[in-house]
Amino acid sequence: MILNLVQIESLFELSGGQKSLVTLSLILSLLRFKPAPLYILDKIDAALDISHTSNIGVLIRKNFINAQFIVVSLKPGMFKNVIAIFRTRLADDVSSIIRVQDDIVENFEKEN
Repeated sequence: MILNLVQIESLFELSGGQKSLVTLSLILSLLRFKPAPLYILDKIDAALDISHTSNIGVLIRKNFINAQFIVVSLKPGMFKNVIAIFRTRLADDVSSIIRVQDDIVENFEKEN
């Protein structure tokens, strides 16, 4: 494999972010080949910087129009490419799920 004009002999030579991008490329190409109506992705952007996270969000939004994605993410780059955001909270041993309003998302992006 060649990354940035450097030949890579083994996947062990890649950084965490590079491994994430290679894995996501493989997964998303398989999803294009054999689509499903729903995908659940948990913290796929954990090792990525904000620009790559945003690019993944754009890629999902543009290339998987007929699919639904549930993506667990803590990075604002992903939030810019969603239709709805839900927040989960645990209080007194009870989980609750609420839909986040657009203005709250904008404030979160400004803070981070």
